Amino acid sequence: MVSQGPYSGALIALTTRHGKERALSRVFATGLGARLQLCDHDTDQLGTFSGEIPRLADAAATCRAKALLGMEATGLSLGLASEASFGPHPAMPMLPVGQELLLFLDQERDLCVLEQRLEWRTNYGHTFLQPGDSPEAWLRQVGFPAHGVIARPAEPLPGLLFKGLQTRADLLAAVERCRRAGTDGRVWLETDMRAHCNPTRMRSIRRLGVTLVRRLCTLCPECGSPGWGLLDTKPGLPCSDCGTATELTLREIWGCQKCSARREQPRRDGRPNADPAQCPWCNP
Repeated sequence: MVSQGPYSGALIALTTRHGKERALSRVFATGLGARLQLCDHDTDQLGTFSGEIPRLADAAATCRAKALLGMEATGLSLGLASEASFGPHPAMPMLPVGQELLLFLDQERDLCVLEQRLEWRTNYGHTFLQPGDSPEAWLRQVGFPAHGVIARPAEPLPGLLFKGLQTRADLLAAVERCRRAGTDGRVWLETDMRAHCNPTRMRSIRRLGVTLVRRLCTLCPECGSPGWGLLDTKPGLPCSDCGTATELTLREIWGCQKCSARREQPRRDGRPNADPAQCPWCNP
């Protein structure tokens, strides 16, 4: 059933060159009643996962800049863009995680709604190949060839970077070129985290799209603006064993991006206690 909410029938500029419309178009059509107009802008100018162009701003500011690029190019007053960062979990360095962001802009309402999620389901990873090493075990681990891979010499060389490798022949040829060009024959392989080369990330973007659409359909109880939702959290969930406050969320702060309306409420999952393994007293 198509939504009859505040954006029913609207046209939204989606800024992407990596196929994210495949994850978001149906979500916005069925949940919001809106259509996405693709703006295939060179978003690499704002930074790349592979590092040859550094991202100078944080992820949220980069996401906003992407949305504005699409709005300017299309002349639309509504814009949508996504951005992500990947790396080791801050508390568990051996565990890779992604921080996925999806941002919606409404110039007429002077509204900016940002949804984000810490994504545990990611294939983010990298490895060094020594001379004579086989990449097969690592490739199976990261889901190749359904998921793309990037290759370069262990010591980066200008212009020698192979992205979007999704066939064994292309990968082996790239590895061989990197071995010959490098000084020690070592090769750096990493997962290609661009959405069109990474089905796992594409699914994450779709899930975040569902969350954002639900939020845009939820109106502020005080001013009626779209986008009522979670703004912040308060830590302090007590340990189930000793009662010590932990860093886990105790309460959620919901509010409006347009006005100052705020409401504090218990966490949505109803969890009353933290596991002792997450307690600073029981597990220092």
